[in-house]
Amino acid sequence: MKEKKLSYFLIIGLGKSGISMAKFLRSKGKTVIATDRDTSKADIETELNALGIKTEIGFHDQQTFNRAGVMVPSPGIPLNNEFIKTALDLGVGITGELDIFTRYNDLPIIAITGTNGKTTTTALIGDMLKASGMNPFVGGNIGTPLVDHLMTTGKTDVIVAEISSFQLDISKKFNPGVGVLLNISEDHLDRYETYTAYENSKWRIFKNQDTSNKAVINQSITGFNEKSKIMSSKIFTFSSSPHTPVKTNAKIDSKKIEIITMDGNITIPSEGLKTLAGTHNRENIAAAVLACLAFGADINGILKGLNAFKNLPHRIEFIKTIEGISFYNDSKATNTNAVIRAIECFPNNIILILGGREKNTDFPLLVNSVKKNVKTIIAIGESKTHIKDTFENICPIKEAQTMKDAVQMAFDAAVKDNTGEPAIVLLSPACASFDMYDSYAHRGNDFTTHVKALGEK
Repeated sequence: MKEKKLSYFLIIGLGKSGISMAKFLRSKGKTVIATDRDTSKADIETELNALGIKTEIGFHDQQTFNRAGVMVPSPGIPLNNEFIKTALDLGVGITGELDIFTRYNDLPIIAITGTNGKTTTTALIGDMLKASGMNPFVGGNIGTPLVDHLMTTGKTDVIVAEISSFQLDISKKFNPGVGVLLNISEDHLDRYETYTAYENSKWRIFKNQDTSNKAVINQSITGFNEKSKIMSSKIFTFSSSPHTPVKTNAKIDSKKIEIITMDGNITIPSEGLKTLAGTHNRENIAAAVLACLAFGADINGILKGLNAFKNLPHRIEFIKTIEGISFYNDSKATNTNAVIRAIECFPNNIILILGGREKNTDFPLLVNSVKKNVKTIIAIGESKTHIKDTFENICPIKEAQTMKDAVQMAFDAAVKDNTGEPAIVLLSPACASFDMYDSYAHRGNDFTTHVKALGEK
C-alpha cells in the first residue's frame, strides 16, 4: 500500500553536513524532519527542535521515509540502506548536498575529487587564491559543509570544494567551472559493487560540464584517453609517469614540477617543497597550480600561496624525533594506495603501524613497497590477522592492542635496529578507524599524544 506523500525534506544522518543541511533548508522555509539511529546525536535534538525541525533520534521509522517528499542522505549513509531502498521503491525522491547547493549558489566553483590528496589540494588551492587577492570559501568534504556558505555573510569570490564520490553518486545538476580529478585507486569497495562503479562515480564530476568549463585531470589515470574523448570541457593535464605524453600541461619528476603555459614554462624545484614531500604531493601541487591558472589567478600569487603552505594534520605529518627516530602521522591514509605513497616518501628503515577496520582492503597491493622499505610492521585493530597472514613471510609482524602499545613497540623496534640508518615510525593504516576511534583524526591525535609522551620520559 502506498503511503501518502508529504512535502517535507527528510535529512538522514546528523553528522556535520546533515545538521547544516537541516538548518539551511529550514531557513528557506522548508518543512524538515531529521533522523539518525545514533543515540549520541540526541544532544543536537533540542537545538533543531527549537528551529522547528522535527527529529527522530535513536531509530528510523520506515513510514517517515515512505511519506517524505524528498530524502537527503548525508554522504556517510549508503544508498543501499534498507529504509532508503524501500522508500525509493515507493517513488520517494532523493537528492544530496551538491544539487541543493547548486540551486542556491551563484558563485563560480572549483571542485576537487580523487581517491587521495583531495583535502591537501583543496586547502592548497584556497591558499593560492587568497595569496592572489581573492576571497575563497573552502568547504565540502574537507570539513565545512557547502551550505554553510549560503548561511553566512561576507565577501566571497569563489567556492573551492572537496567532493567525495558519495556526494557525486546522487548529483544530477552539479557543474563546477573548474573540476579536478587527482587520481583513482581502490577504495570504498564496501560501498560499491565493483571498482568500475567507483571509477565512474569519480568521473561524474565532469558530467555536466560544457565548452565554457575547465577540467584538470591526472593523465596517468587508467581510462583517461577513453573518458576524455567524450568530455566537452577544456582539459588541462598533469602526470608523474615517465611515459608522460608531450602535450601534458604539467610534467612531474623527482627534481621538479614543470608547468607548461602559453606564456612560457614555470619550474617548481622539488627541493623547496619540504612540507609537501613525495611524488603524490608534487601531483597535488601541479593540479592546484593548473586549477588556479584555469580560474584566472595570478602566477605570482599562486607561487606565494604554495611557498607559505604547511601540510595538513594526519597527512604524513612530522610529529617529532626521539633518539634519532622520526615519527610521522599519516592517519588519513585509509586505503592501500595512500600507504604506498607514504612509504615512497622515505628511503627505507620504516617501522609501519598498519591496520584498523577493513574496506575490502587489498593488503597484497602493499607487498612490494613493504619488501623495499619496511623493516617491521606493528598491526593494530580488527585487521591484525589479515595483516599477519599477508606479511609474515616478508618482515617481522608485531600485534598491538592499543595505540599506546603500538607506539612503544614501534619505538623499541627502531631502537634495536643497528643498521645505522635513520629510522622512521610511520602510522599509515590503510584502513578505516571505526573499530577503535571516531575518525581518522581521532586516531591520529591519539598516536601523536603517545609519541609526545614517549619523548617526555
